[in-house]
Amino acid sequence: MRIIFAGTPEPAVPSLRALLASRHEVVAVVTRPDAPAGRGRRLESSPVARVAREHGFTPLTPPTLRDAAIQRELAAVRADAAAVVAYGGMVPRPLLERHPWVNLHFSLLPRWRGAAPVQRAILAGDRETGACAFLLEESLDSGPLLGCLHRPIGDRETSGDVLDALATDGAALLVAALDAIADGTASPIHQPAEGVTHAPRVTTAEARVPWAAPAEVVDRHVRAFTPVPGAWGVLSTGTRLKVGPVVPSDRTPLAPGVVGVDDDVVVGTGSRPVRLTTVSPAGRPWMDARAWARGLRTDVLFEVAG
Repeated sequence: MRIIFAGTPEPAVPSLRALLASRHEVVAVVTRPDAPAGRGRRLESSPVARVAREHGFTPLTPPTLRDAAIQRELAAVRADAAAVVAYGGMVPRPLLERHPWVNLHFSLLPRWRGAAPVQRAILAGDRETGACAFLLEESLDSGPLLGCLHRPIGDRETSGDVLDALATDGAALLVAALDAIADGTASPIHQPAEGVTHAPRVTTAEARVPWAAPAEVVDRHVRAFTPVPGAWGVLSTGTRLKVGPVVPSDRTPLAPGVVGVDDDVVVGTGSRPVRLTTVSPAGRPWMDARAWARGLRTDVLFEVAG
């Protein structure tokens, strides 16, 4: 089939590469416009745009798919179907009615519909997640399922770890769904009405570590927001410190936010302490937490948000 691919961030890249290597013909690549990135906030192309150019495509970067001009441009490529992975924009009805749009979503639908399914799954303490390919509808992540895969969430895995794995494994699932449509063997199944949960986009403010929560909750919180947008806390000095994955410890309990330093660096929580592994002081690269602690000139603690 002739396929339009729509995707933007790094987790969409394995699917684009898999489609380019498949029996299908990618006839257009749609991605979000260049956006400011890095410390200099210079405009950068999306990962999908960069891969598209490597393969000779000029990526289409409309600010919205509701624009009549982009709809005419997509109609002109005479596609049989479209594949969508983390595109970051809504697909309007005129495009949905033209041919099937198959979306790869990184959760076991109908659980965690929305922009941040992996982060929300880890925050909630889910032991399992997965990916589903489904037929796109106007409503959010609600279309009939074409196939799903299941994957456990490891005790020490971050959202980045899980998303990388799902992006790789999900690429084959997406291609298989398109193969089934091409062969006439696809059997879409309506999503169950029960078990619907939503996964709104995460924010930097939300990533602040809740030191007064139990250690297991703090652990999940940090893993959920690693690497993006990054878990963080505010020290008693008023400076912000990014916090890498933590490990619950059996050390003597400390009050929430209190920092203890000896062979390791631990922080008190609402239950037992957690051990810091890596930290990133404001404007500085990631470093070993013990090296950071050795450089402190005075005792510090983390402010506990009310």
